[in-house]
Amino acid sequence: MKITASEVNKLRQSTGAGMMDCKKALVEAEGDFDKAIEVLRKKGQKVAANRADRDSSEGAALAKVNSDNTKGVVLSINCETDFVAKNDTYLTLANALADLALECDSLEDFLTAEFQGMTIAEKLIEQTGVIGEKIEIGGFKTLHAPYVGSYIHAGNKIATLVGLSTVIDNAAEVSKNVAMQAAAMNPIALNEDGVDASIIEKEIEIAKDQLRQEGKPEAMLDNIAKGKMKRFFKDNTLVNQDYIKDSKLSVAGYVKSVGDTEVTAFERVALG
Repeated sequence: MKITASEVNKLRQSTGAGMMDCKKALVEAEGDFDKAIEVLRKKGQKVAANRADRDSSEGAALAKVNSDNTKGVVLSINCETDFVAKNDTYLTLANALADLALECDSLEDFLTAEFQGMTIAEKLIEQTGVIGEKIEIGGFKTLHAPYVGSYIHAGNKIATLVGLSTVIDNAAEVSKNVAMQAAAMNPIALNEDGVDASIIEKEIEIAKDQLRQEGKPEAMLDNIAKGKMKRFFKDNTLVNQDYIKDSKLSVAGYVKSVGDTEVTAFERVALG
């Protein structure tokens, strides 16, 4: 049967698939639009199965915040190559998915949410077939706070959220500055209380081993190790880190200097 150019274009606009793939799908479906979409989806499943073990460390890390700045989401939509990650069509899809993610509270909710007549999970499989690369969600985190700010590092490689305890006049600037800090310095926790006990235990043992190699007496190890842990917390927890724009201040000190607020939480998603 004859397939018209307008029918092919309609399917292409709906799925993002190439012209020839759309035409083949319509021919196989005998012109039935819905069946043609199903044909493309099955192709995606086949490609996804073949590429399941591929590394998808490229893509786009994005941050979205709602209109009243009380909730944000960071997520990464991953692919295999930088070439695809920089494609305008891919970035348009990634941003559309990120907008929908803002309405979800978990990755499970997000993957089952409806998008263009199918679930997000089905859309990812469909696009794997369309693009020919493994497409998946690499990270998904949400944050609620009285004020939520965000930052996306150049090239969509890192996305961060920061929550403030109160809304101040310059909340947008302050939260962005702290979010930039979180992107650049990759802290492991907000403060000492947020560091996992197993990490603390491991760092103390490493410190003690170093001190033993230096010949320090066993009786002194605990006290010296505690001092080393203070340095560890300063380097690796967000509010205790030196503020990258003014190393005379900690991040907590910077925030306190600009208004009556404090950092309550942060989230960070990065590619790779």
